[in-house]
Amino acid sequence: MEPHAYNVNLKWISDRKGEISSPELDTKIEVATPPQFPKGMEGIWSPEHLFTAAVNSCFMTTFLSIAENSRLEFSSFTCEGSGILDQVEGKFLMTEITLKPFLTLSNEKDKEKAERILQKSEAVCLISNSITSKVILQTTLLFELTKL
Repeated sequence: MEPHAYNVNLKWISDRKGEISSPELDTKIEVATPPQFPKGMEGIWSPEHLFTAAVNSCFMTTFLSIAENSRLEFSSFTCEGSGILDQVEGKFLMTEITLKPFLTLSNEKDKEKAERILQKSEAVCLISNSITSKVILQTTLLFELTKL
């Protein structure tokens, strides 16, 4: 595979708020300093949210690809993500990302296969492999009730 470029532009709007966009995408996203910092703003995506979202969304897309190639049948996938910002040696770092995927399977016999695919998805996720933050995976497998 050849290298790919993903272009993101930023425009400062006012105060501690800006807007990100991409010439390759239609949607713009407001971004701001998070409220935990001086002059931070509530209710607007922060770089810390976007960082956590990048890990979470990469995990999902990786899972979907591996699940399809493995012919895993499932009816629902959601994933809660939580990023921890901490101060280490005088620098702010995103030290940890916890991913909590919830996967609903059609058949209980696929339980071990699904768990392997979830673990592999985190292990080969390109964003997880590109960061120094610790990534913790806490999986929950659910099963559809059989209809009588």
